[in-house]
Amino acid sequence: MRRVAVIGGGIVGLAVAHELMSRGDQVTVLEKEKRWAAHQTGNNSNVVHAGLYYKPGSFKARMSVAGNKSIIAFARDNGVPVEVCGKLVVATSEDELPALYVLAQRATENGVPAKLISPAEARDYEPEVSCVAALRVHSTGIIDFPAVCSALVRKLVAGGAELRLSTPALAIRSRAGRVEIATGSDIVRADALVNCAGLQSDRVARLAGLTPRAQIVPFRGEYYELRPERRHLVRGLIYPVPDAALPFLGVHLTRMLDGSVHAGPNAVLALRREGYRWRDVSIGDVVETARFAGAWKLAQKYGRTGVDEVLRSLSRKRFAASLARLVPAVQASDLVRCTAGVRAQALRPDGSLVDDFLIETAPHQVHVLNAPSPAATSALEIARYVADQVKS
Repeated sequence: MRRVAVIGGGIVGLAVAHELMSRGDQVTVLEKEKRWAAHQTGNNSNVVHAGLYYKPGSFKARMSVAGNKSIIAFARDNGVPVEVCGKLVVATSEDELPALYVLAQRATENGVPAKLISPAEARDYEPEVSCVAALRVHSTGIIDFPAVCSALVRKLVAGGAELRLSTPALAIRSRAGRVEIATGSDIVRADALVNCAGLQSDRVARLAGLTPRAQIVPFRGEYYELRPERRHLVRGLIYPVPDAALPFLGVHLTRMLDGSVHAGPNAVLALRREGYRWRDVSIGDVVETARFAGAWKLAQKYGRTGVDEVLRSLSRKRFAASLARLVPAVQASDLVRCTAGVRAQALRPDGSLVDDFLIETAPHQVHVLNAPSPAATSALEIARYVADQVKS
């Protein structure tokens, strides 16, 4: 029986481990934190994406459309809360209409069920919304991704997988056709390695002897939520027309499974790989980013956008103004700061953002080096692809 070590206990790592186990492999999962889904998986908007935004034929497009169906089916089969509620992408001015029409065409090309609707039709879904046109995306949903991870963990335990929390990978080497991983307490030996370390994925790849084509640059996404007495302003999910040049979708409004309404996220450079607050600072992480030429080239290209995001981070009034473009009744006094997440964004040395999932292979190794949103939606599909690449 082949033994495979998976580094990373988020939804992608757990899904890969489950897929490998289902194919007959003996699996060991190594997670450096004390709990599963501690970072990107456990700190996001819990949206099941439809596959609307992504370039036709890309990994993201194919895996998100398929993943929308597979993750919803998995949730329903395993008692995980999920609701297919659909969403609105709204053009708030005439100059956003061309981009909205491009999204509608992309939905058709990607096989996403969506329909352009009038402002009056949009208000049938969201009475408080303001728009000149909207795209109704029918297959978008909301889910509990940490609960999906819990279900995967139960299946892995039942199947005999070895699951190890508080177990960081400190050194990796290939020896005699196998992979050895030093954890500090022992050596884990395996026939193959899969790196699903998210925010640490490029570092794990370097530990294993690779020179990854991109470096992770962390962006923090901050959220507010509407006060309970103002939740009636939003019935479902309301998104702006995104800037096609950026990997972020813009601040949006999302009604969660518990009835709360989250607003956000913005996108600011995090000062630590796993920095969820401004005061979370790692000098080593800051220096690493500062030494990376790609980060400076990105700053030159999007400097004004970056400044606007920082100002919005520091000003509830600015944050509310962004939301009021979608729902004019939202005011700064309606917002209460809540959780934040950190996106592991892969960046090339030339300053360009990696806009698709990035997966690299080496003998006995597979490295998932860029898997931000919609990776949670696509986790079961990524797992199938990665399992196909694992060779011992």
